Amino acid sequence: MAFTGGYGAVAPMRKLVAALGLMVGLSMAPALAQPVTVAALGDSLTQGYGLPVRDGFVPQLQAWLTAQGAEVQVLNAGVSGDTTAGGLARVDWTLTSDVDALIVALGGNDLLRGIDPANSRSNLDGILAKAKARGIPVLLIGMVAPGNFGPEFKRDFDAMFPALAERYGAGLVPSFLGALEARGDRQATVQEYIQSDGIHPNAKGVALIVEDLGPEVMGLIDRARAD
Repeated sequence: MAFTGGYGAVAPMRKLVAALGLMVGLSMAPALAQPVTVAALGDSLTQGYGLPVRDGFVPQLQAWLTAQGAEVQVLNAGVSGDTTAGGLARVDWTLTSDVDALIVALGGNDLLRGIDPANSRSNLDGILAKAKARGIPVLLIGMVAPGNFGPEFKRDFDAMFPALAERYGAGLVPSFLGALEARGDRQATVQEYIQSDGIHPNAKGVALIVEDLGPEVMGLIDRARAD
């Protein structure tokens, strides 16, 4: 079929072809990367106890990751006073369909209460099993036990984190407080980076922790994108 009517008929046809070409080009363009949603399941250290919201672990981690160019949303699933048992009890509703990756930072309150490490290990095992069942990568952040409860307690408590990380293929950070524990002068560290309760880091302490853990969380984000 021939088009008639001179230029007036040809021009609309050219516009139509151009529009179709643009639509095809847009359909073939790669989709923009969607932000990765990371849930941080933890206790008061994750929740940001004693600090203004902006100075807590999750907001500071979010800011650090954003500064590195990461497309990520970090959800605060920290509950002050929570144990590994509490984390296991609420992991199902933490792992919503929007969550792509999970940080697990529990065990500190088990340690303070002297809970049998076998119980703590079983609870953490349950959390990691539920994440694995949903295909969600995990970064497991441990704690280091002092010698207060004896050498066997310390051995079993410290060993459960690397053992579980290996079993489930999770990322591992040996201690949430590693950046502070690595500083030589303990008394000076407490005075400068710990709140007056002697337990929880202040805003400056959290900043050091985030700088230490941030690269590990970046690795977790990469794993979530790869999956």
